[in-house]
Amino acid sequence: MRIITGIAKGKILKPVPGNITRPITDRTKEALFSILGTSIVEARVLDLFGGTGAVGLEALSRGAAHVTFVENNRVATRTIGENLRITCLAERAYVKPADVFKFLRKSAPQAEPYDLIYIAPPQYKRLWADALTLLDERLDEWLGPDGIVIAQIHPLEFEALELHHLNLYDQRKYGSTLLCFYERM
Repeated sequence: MRIITGIAKGKILKPVPGNITRPITDRTKEALFSILGTSIVEARVLDLFGGTGAVGLEALSRGAAHVTFVENNRVATRTIGENLRITCLAERAYVKPADVFKFLRKSAPQAEPYDLIYIAPPQYKRLWADALTLLDERLDEWLGPDGIVIAQIHPLEFEALELHHLNLYDQRKYGSTLLCFYERM
């Protein structure tokens, strides 16, 4: 696991000890950021279920203005902090040790809404759908007008959701990872 490109290109990221996260593969991460292109530059990113921080760190390396990582597991939050130090990207990041659902139910961010919200929870627990539904209910507070939400799930987890403000506009499968892209209706 490494930073693929940008100012921290080539930096090797530490994994979370144990088997508590499912890190994104470099192949999938490279494809994701190829799709996002230059829209990541100066973007405000919310990385839910942060894990190792690989997606948010790649965003920062590629020029994102700020990334907020939300992760409930203490070992994982420490790993995100270590990876921020390794990459020298900590000044544009905030690590919030919190339950994602409690975080989303609280008041929205003090600053402007996010341009990209990335959801990558533990598999087979329907957490991605619950997080997406909660975001949909309070979308104007969390997502900017041209923002997108991406869910990283196993293909077998996918289900069509009844959303009122978000629309699934693309899906990309990379091995055992499915990326689901949502935008405002």
